[in-house]
Amino acid sequence: MTQSTASFELAQVNIARLKAPLDSPQLKDFVDALDPVNAVADAADGFVWRLQSDSGNATDVPVLGDDWLIINLTVWQDIDALTAFMYRGRHRELLARRRDWFERMEEAMTTLWWVPAGHRPTVAEAESRLLHLREHGPTPHAFSLRTSFPPGAVDDSDPSGPDVLVP
Repeated sequence: MTQSTASFELAQVNIARLKAPLDSPQLKDFVDALDPVNAVADAADGFVWRLQSDSGNATDVPVLGDDWLIINLTVWQDIDALTAFMYRGRHRELLARRRDWFERMEEAMTTLWWVPAGHRPTVAEAESRLLHLREHGPTPHAFSLRTSFPPGAVDDSDPSGPDVLVP
């Protein structure tokens, strides 16, 4: 049975290691931009959901047991919607300044995966997908913008079995 694209949504996680505490002068421009950029994301075509705590963002949500890491976990209708948001407007301006605020990392810090429409991924799920990408490279289970897979693709690299999502 072939799954339609509408049966799936795109989950995205990216993490970053801070160069300084969030309340430091070095990160002031980043912190000041969080609410405006999140508001643009929330209103973007194809945006579905984002992880947030009581603060309205996710900067205080623990990830991978490292206090210097922050997480951004979102769900989009598809890859086109995500990339349109990422590379335009205010987010693009912040992306250009990421080296001012975050350490350069050699390992993968971003991963994408398809979820059944309506599913909201957990931090644990996002961590697992990111670690899978680091270990196996891009697969249907966890991939990148550079190497993506269609919704419903089967992942033979996952030892727990094929990654066939059924909504």
